[in-house]
Amino acid sequence: MELMILLDFAWGDLIWIIIGGLLMIIGLIGCFVPIIPGPPISFAGLWILQLMKEPPFTTKELLIFAGIAILVTVLDYIVPIAGAKKYGASKAGIWGSTLGLVFAIFFPILGPLGIIVFPFVGALIGELIIGKKSGKALKAAFGTFLGFLMGTLLKLIASGVMTYFFIQRAF
Repeated sequence: MELMILLDFAWGDLIWIIIGGLLMIIGLIGCFVPIIPGPPISFAGLWILQLMKEPPFTTKELLIFAGIAILVTVLDYIVPIAGAKKYGASKAGIWGSTLGLVFAIFFPILGPLGIIVFPFVGALIGELIIGKKSGKALKAAFGTFLGFLMGTLLKLIASGVMTYFFIQRAF
């Protein structure tokens, strides 16, 4: 009878690991896809592990990961705009960069390189459409792209660290 109860808990833990693992994968994808909040979804993957028979994280650890997820999510809105403004970008450049990223995701013409090229090209087109001269548009596009890249890197680091701890504690 005790063996049967143990098996039930093992299966239950396996289900939580699978669900949490799927959330971790979605969280990592969300680092590149603007409409998916990567770090909060990665945090949800960690939280799901708490439903295991023996919760792997302390309350303090979960609060730290929650704080990181919130901070990185907020910074993801601030860093690209700050980078864009520093280099003289307009809202059109920022929107162009975002649309370029969406284009790269849905039309992977250049493969992984498209995630780098199309946001830059989108920002440049956005700046040119509103009438900026090519030199200023190029500088603004670079700033928009740099800000986008920094925001993506922050999200990727946060979700990557959470994924590391997920794997470490789940297995």
